Amino acid sequence: MITIVDYDAGNLRSVKRACDAVGVDSAFARDAATLLQAKKVIFPGVGAAKAAMETLNRLGMADALRTLVERGVPVLGICLGAQLILEHSEEGDTACLGLLKGEVRRFRPSTPELKVPHMGWNAVQLAKPHPLLEQRQNNAEFYFVHSYYPAPSDAAVVYATSEYGSNFCCALGRDNLFATQFHPEKSAAIGLSILKKFASWDGSC
Repeated sequence: MITIVDYDAGNLRSVKRACDAVGVDSAFARDAATLLQAKKVIFPGVGAAKAAMETLNRLGMADALRTLVERGVPVLGICLGAQLILEHSEEGDTACLGLLKGEVRRFRPSTPELKVPHMGWNAVQLAKPHPLLEQRQNNAEFYFVHSYYPAPSDAAVVYATSEYGSNFCCALGRDNLFATQFHPEKSAAIGLSILKKFASWDGSC
């Protein structure tokens, strides 16, 4: 059973449908007590960092997520969930979860052809192996929709990058924590394979 963090941040139903599509049982957690019982967690999200962190703190789920990661529970962040695992976001000058060192930055395209938000299919380059990734995904296209991107301090936590005006991190993690800026649940079969692998991942790298 996968627990999906429900904190009023967008794409919960599409993540649930994607889990159903790959034959994985999932359920929502709306409070810290329920979340703390989880054996495996998807931390999704589409929305603003400040509002999201306010909700997570109010519900006690920010501390619950920190506890789960510390316990070694496998956690998969998606989109906003990939950003909030860092220390700080430029969006709303927001203090985030601090699970990994680094900040979240806004795209500042140098040419008018590059619009913000970055939206659509974009090629992903794998930086190094991870149990949730496959070599066939190198240079494959995944679906993105975001105005901000994760910029971790330590290059060792970067597992994949993409290009939008400049090179940016689009998959990052450490130990039992892994996160993607792109949406695996909206990225057809090649994205759904990440969710399927996550269902059997024990959190080791």
